[in-house]
Formats: sequence, C-alpha cells, structure tokens
Amino acid sequence: MTSRRDFLRRLGGLGAGAALLTAGRAGAQQGDLAGQGETGALRDPGSAGRPQERKTDRDNDPFVTAVEHRLQCTCGCTLDIYTCRTTDFTCTYSPELHKEVLALQDQGKTADEIVAAFVARYGEKILMAPKPEGFNLAGYVVPGTAILLGGAIMFVILQRRTRMRAAAAAPVAPVQAPPVAGAGAPGAGGSTPTAAELERLNRELKEFDG
Repeated sequence: MTSRRDFLRRLGGLGAGAALLTAGRAGAQQGDLAGQGETGALRDPGSAGRPQERKTDRDNDPFVTAVEHRLQCTCGCTLDIYTCRTTDFTCTYSPELHKEVLALQDQGKTADEIVAAFVARYGEKILMAPKPEGFNLAGYVVPGTAILLGGAIMFVILQRRTRMRAAAAAPVAPVQAPPVAGAGAPGAGGSTPTAAELERLNRELKEFDG
C-alpha cells in the first residue's frame, strides 16, 4: 500500500522530469536552427560585411541628395556620393562624405556653399562636372561645336548625292546634227532665199558662162 503523500511525491518527480526533457528538446531544436532564418543565430557576423548605420529621414532629403549628386565619391568608383552610398554598401568613403554634407547643412550653408567647401578641401576633382570657366569651358563648347560641324558636313554630302542621283535619273535628249547648206536645206540662217538673191545668183552664173 502507498500513502497519498508518497503518491503525490512520485507524481511531482515525474512532472519535473518531463519538464526537463521538454526543455532539452527545445534547446536542441534551437541549436539545429542556428544560422537558419529569423529563429537562428548568425554564427559568423563578420561574413555579412560591414554593419550599416541606422538610416534617417535626412539620408534621402531632397536637398542632401541634390548636393551629393554634384559631388564625386573619392573611392575611385566615378559615381556621385549619393549613388555610391546607396548602391555599394562595402564603400567606406561615401558614408563619411555624406556625414560631411550633413554637418555643413547643419551650419546653415547653402548647396553652392557646401559644394565650394568640398572643392576647397578635395579640389575640383570632387565635382561630377567641371566649372564652365577657363580651360574647362572647352569641355562644354568643343563637343557641341563638333556636333554642329559634323551635322553641316553630312547635310552638304547628302544634298550633293541627291542632286547627282536626280541628274542620273533624268532622260537624255537626242542630239540633232546641224543642217548642211546646199543639201536641200534652207539658205544661210535657215531661211528661204529671196527673189533678189535668186536674181543676183542668175546674173553671176551668166557672167561666169559668158
């Protein structure tokens, strides 16, 4: 016979053992899911690359993006700061340049003043497009002039080819031989001899026979 106390004691021991078994299974399942989806733990955080800073509304502010589109990233990618920092997440230069733009904006500087500050620090190579002055002006004038000159030359060539094709397609008029005097053709000048001319011709023939 077992007393009620012993029965409850044994029953409590079985419940604790079941709880421990359930916890052990849950821990094993969690270990199996490590690195898999949202429930797993990332075994090597460094493999995900450089951690990104928290984004704010100023990162996509129209004023900031407009300024950064005018400035070139110094990492050598030839992209502007905004495009580089939003596409190449391994670049460490564009985020720092972005911070400089935000710091200058906090000082109350205008867009042109921010660009001028970058030029003073990094030189004109920081600009996406050179200033239209001095030698740089040739970069704006020469391409347009070359395009206009090339267009004018092509227009003249096409016009000449059009005229040559039209002349080749036109019908050729037959060439008529000039009339021969004394072969049944009219007299000199292509007109019929007058009576005075016939009389003079008869008189000269009579003098020649006489």
